[in-house]
Amino acid sequence: MELSLTVLGSSGSYPGPGRACSSYLVEGGGVRVWVDAGSGSLANLQRHVALSEVDAVIISHEHADHWQDIEGFAIGCHLLLRLPPIPIYAPAGLRGRMQGPAGAFLWNDVTDDDRIRIGGLEVSFHRTDHGPETLAMRFDRGGRALGYSADSGPGWSLEALGRGLDLALCEATYLADREGTLQHLSARQAGVSARAAGAGRLVITHLQPGVDPERARAEAEAAFGAPVEVAIEGLRIEL
Repeated sequence: MELSLTVLGSSGSYPGPGRACSSYLVEGGGVRVWVDAGSGSLANLQRHVALSEVDAVIISHEHADHWQDIEGFAIGCHLLLRLPPIPIYAPAGLRGRMQGPAGAFLWNDVTDDDRIRIGGLEVSFHRTDHGPETLAMRFDRGGRALGYSADSGPGWSLEALGRGLDLALCEATYLADREGTLQHLSARQAGVSARAAGAGRLVITHLQPGVDPERARAEAEAAFGAPVEVAIEGLRIEL
């Protein structure tokens, strides 16, 4: 297995009943990376790995539905388990919002066009059409590539992550009838973006509670031109 994705949370804006906000576990190259840490996702993370097995954390932006559970993670790792500081990569604005114990993380600010290596994983960052600074990510390992849109309006496309995406994980906050009401993508726009990028596979995520996932899937599929999956907690995909 060169690269895998596990969904820990898939709700947008706030967690729906029995759900968690945006959060994912990316594994490959000998490391486990927790990507975004939305409300409720820390509990789901521990269904798959122990806290001590997380090698790094990446947060896409400082909106609360993408980072709040790093507070509990910091308390568990630093104060209770007494683990060494864990590397965290995030836009510069997030650090000042953190209220957890000092010393839990090794902070690394990242921004548009930055590239890093975590173990055998290569990660590149690209700023999206969303405020505050929000970073989409591309993970490369062993000739396989995973792209994650984070949050974005339609002024940005998955094309910015480059060709050769085996899997695109793209936000699809609402249906086409609400396009333009918020700085987010609809399911239809997610399909358009993934098709333009030439992605081999599309998973839509960040659906707001109340959005019918089957309608979202249908809108995304019509635009993408191929079957689309809807992210749900526990979904695991190996590339």
